[in-house]
Amino acid sequence: MSEELERWTQATVYPDMWADPDDDPRENTGPSPDGELATLQDFLTGYRLTLRMKCGGLDAEQLARRSVPPSTMSLLGLVRHLAETERDWRNWIGDETPLAKLYGARDADFDDAVAEQSVVDAAYRDLEREQEATDAALAAHPDLGERVGKDKIAIRELMVHRIEEYARHCGHADLLRERVDGRVGQ
Repeated sequence: MSEELERWTQATVYPDMWADPDDDPRENTGPSPDGELATLQDFLTGYRLTLRMKCGGLDAEQLARRSVPPSTMSLLGLVRHLAETERDWRNWIGDETPLAKLYGARDADFDDAVAEQSVVDAAYRDLEREQEATDAALAAHPDLGERVGKDKIAIRELMVHRIEEYARHCGHADLLRERVDGRVGQ
């Protein structure tokens, strides 16, 4: 990557933002949620939207581009990784036989994130399906102090870990996206 990209944003109100407040689906003009569980779910929803926004408007090649060498990370790889991670969290909840990996071998979520539209489409389907399944599994455990699974992890800890995982990878997505096409913003 020797080409110098010009930094840009679609925001006009605050030039360091991804989008103007009126155009940002994460903007909530109402009161913040009541209760700990609703607050955790609200933060998770915000980070999930951020990841999708960071990937928005890119083609398969751009999504699969490893724009920060020598890292194997790409935006598409992050989508696949988070689908894999959502599935793994369900393994923490239950005592059953662990679910198989979505993409097979270790690091296949990143290594096999290739610039094909069918791979991109499948990754988004996988992410949505796995998010819905994990959300449904956790909905059966509304007590944040309840301990589940063979390791007896608290639901609260699992929820916080999910937020941390998305937040960390949204930070990666910031850098990856800027290297792909120069777009910046929180």
